[in-house]
Amino acid sequence: MNARKILITGAAGRIGSAFWKAYYDKSDLRLADIDVSTLPQSAQRFALDISVQASCLEACEGIHTVIHLAADPRPDADFMTSLLPVNIVGTYNMLFAAKAQGCERFIFASSAQAIEGYPEDVQIHECMAPKPGNLYGVSKAFGEALASMYANDGQMTTIAVRIANVAIFHQGENHSHRDVAAFISVRDVVALLKNCVEAELSGFHVIHGVSDNRYKRLSIEKTRKVVGYAPLDDGFEILEGHAQPD
Repeated sequence: MNARKILITGAAGRIGSAFWKAYYDKSDLRLADIDVSTLPQSAQRFALDISVQASCLEACEGIHTVIHLAADPRPDADFMTSLLPVNIVGTYNMLFAAKAQGCERFIFASSAQAIEGYPEDVQIHECMAPKPGNLYGVSKAFGEALASMYANDGQMTTIAVRIANVAIFHQGENHSHRDVAAFISVRDVVALLKNCVEAELSGFHVIHGVSDNRYKRLSIEKTRKVVGYAPLDDGFEILEGHAQPD
């Protein structure tokens, strides 16, 4: 990676941990989470409550790129007690803070749940509008809209990454057709986020996070072109035993 200071919120989560474990010795990272006890002591750690705007402003100080992963990821999460303060207010706080502190890039972890309202036999392209199937998806659609707005003046590049089913598959397992079509391996999602950090971009972009599955719930045709994404895995082949899982 190029020398640039990167803030990762939700750094103790599955995706955040995979990212810094792969790249923290190659980049200048600030790892933020509400509980930093599981983060490496050798790293720059920041105890962050994204529902508190002052904490977000402090976390974004001196940062070039924000990778905003912190959220309540449960499709059935309660709106008033969790989605509103964390996914709605927290995302607003982080985008506001990033802009106020002069950050140049903001990568927002959206979700395939933002488009889950489309029929399962419809492949979703990056240009298609959100169509949530639950309130969690609504919170991610809100984040996409907010990220788009914060890119309007051209001062900060924003990228909404619709991350699908991050999973580890093994040969012979049974998974729904939807979950296999939406599969993305850990190494593919880490590589995708790395490309989002490094790609020469301006403005606002919607990017899709699925592996190179035989059938993809989310198209990655534009994603390949915009950020140079080249996924290595195929959920169908892993389950059939034709490829080694990540």
